[in-house]
Amino acid sequence: MKFHEQSIDGAFLIEPERIRDARGHFSRVFCDDEFRQHGLELRILQINSGFSPKAGTLRGLHWQVAPHEETKLVGCVRGAVFDVIVDLRPASPTYLRWCAAELTADNGLQFLVPAGCAHGYQTIAPDTELVYATTARYAAAAARGARYDDPALAIEWPLPVAVISSNDAAWPHLRQDAVASPLP
Repeated sequence: MKFHEQSIDGAFLIEPERIRDARGHFSRVFCDDEFRQHGLELRILQINSGFSPKAGTLRGLHWQVAPHEETKLVGCVRGAVFDVIVDLRPASPTYLRWCAAELTADNGLQFLVPAGCAHGYQTIAPDTELVYATTARYAAAAARGARYDDPALAIEWPLPVAVISSNDAAWPHLRQDAVASPLP
């Protein structure tokens, strides 16, 4: 695996080294030793899958607050997404910056989303499916979100939004007090 540092502190784009033959290809998508060599210790507690039939579907921006912050390792197993990380850690040198990558079933790239960062994605192909591993279990009381079109972030989504949940459409714009607020 090749680890490419991103413009968000602690974020990586991970490129598999695919071994190809007449059967297709084989690659590792996670190796504890290789992650540790890059200073990344992930204890995977949950693996999630999301499917969207229509291009232009938007999910996010989501994160969990302490003590349920989670690191995510996101990959696309069918179709293609424009995947976004937003740094919401007030002490981070990249606070309120975002970065994005195109994850596709063909390129096999994965995005490592650091704890304390928001994550969202837009499908750019029909019938798209993501699989992502997390270092914390989902905790509804710790779930937070922000609007995908927050002017403070100015994320440049590649397509008009075709489908979005009522929950994601109702998230507020970011406010610093809401970003890092721990659970009561």
